[in-house]
Amino acid sequence: MMEEFEIDQEIVELVNSCEKELRPVYEKIDAVCEKNSYRVLRAFNNNNLSEIHLSSTTGYGYNDFGRDTCEKIFAEVLGSEDALVRNQFISGSHALCVTLFALLRPGDTLLSISGLPYDTLHEVIGIKENASSLKSFGINYDQVDLVDDDFDYDKIREVLTNKDIKVIEIQRSKGYSTRKSITIDKVEKVINFIRKINSDVIIMVDNCYCEMVSEVEPTMVGADIMVGSLIKNLGGGLAPNGAYVAGRSDLIELVGERLTLPGEGREVGPSLGVNRNFLQGLFFAPSVVASSLKTAVLTSAVLEKLGYDVEPKANDERADIVQNIIFNDRDMLIKYCQGIQAASPVDSRALPVPGDMPGYDDQVIMAAGAFVQGSSIELSCDGPLREPYIAYQQGSLMYPYGKIAVMKAVSHLKNVK
Repeated sequence: MMEEFEIDQEIVELVNSCEKELRPVYEKIDAVCEKNSYRVLRAFNNNNLSEIHLSSTTGYGYNDFGRDTCEKIFAEVLGSEDALVRNQFISGSHALCVTLFALLRPGDTLLSISGLPYDTLHEVIGIKENASSLKSFGINYDQVDLVDDDFDYDKIREVLTNKDIKVIEIQRSKGYSTRKSITIDKVEKVINFIRKINSDVIIMVDNCYCEMVSEVEPTMVGADIMVGSLIKNLGGGLAPNGAYVAGRSDLIELVGERLTLPGEGREVGPSLGVNRNFLQGLFFAPSVVASSLKTAVLTSAVLEKLGYDVEPKANDERADIVQNIIFNDRDMLIKYCQGIQAASPVDSRALPVPGDMPGYDDQVIMAAGAFVQGSSIELSCDGPLREPYIAYQQGSLMYPYGKIAVMKAVSHLKNVK
């Protein structure tokens, strides 16, 4: 059990001072929030959302009008032809796995152009051996690493010219790496570059943590398909689980048949009462993402003034809601996460400790006192126990709670130095 600790008054003054300096940054975040809110409301109105669509189905889920309308709304918000929005997806990683197996066949090649994918995809792809991986089904994998936090255009051209690539994967958020997350401008530029070399290759974007950070999503700039979790940005803190896949209609049909079964595809899958949560969460999403961004910006400014290395910097352009704090110290990483946990609404008395987690080679410390287990849009902070001991903080449903959490976590750091 953690003992209570007060917020240090010097930290309160520091945070309030940083907050005043950050007002121009906050104004930009609010402007994006307003435009995204308009886009969401327009999609709700255009698809004539009604009370009947908030109802539920069970069993097979035939004729679930609410589920179908929800998917039309998500597709419009994301600027895509179609979308699959289902509670049958366990996580964003599960949705990525289903999508990859839907798009690739034995003998095909998957190419990642954003370097090594997130840890939980290693066994999916076969980077780490698994009898159920893509590799075990005869699907090949190739990789082009980023150079100075941007795409290696020369290497991409070389691979596309000399190899038959079926699917290109772009992971925008950094995952547990030290690189920068990839902005939508960079995504658009590389898609246009790829299309001049190969107009048929399927471009898939892992958009987790990135939705509504800007006014534009990957399917608006030429991506064929993209994937994200609903216990992150687009779930608005209300979705109890689930994920979405959005993009070309023909590809969404393939993903639907892989999620359920060939011949039935997206026609089955009961909503089990989540239509209201999914839709209301999407309605809240622009404001929730804005709160998360403000909390991240504040964290960056405060921790940098205290002498810690941070990425992104407070004034940097952001691609996602994730804030890195590079501690270069195992114990400080652990203590900071414990401070965030103590400022959580749920399980604030729990003491996070490093432990083994499925899909990760290193032990992970994770603070997530959330209403939805593992929800990254609620304030959370985690990191693998490996050098340089980075805390990956994300979320905050409401900015005032995020501000309080930052003050508590920093006070906790100061108390244990």
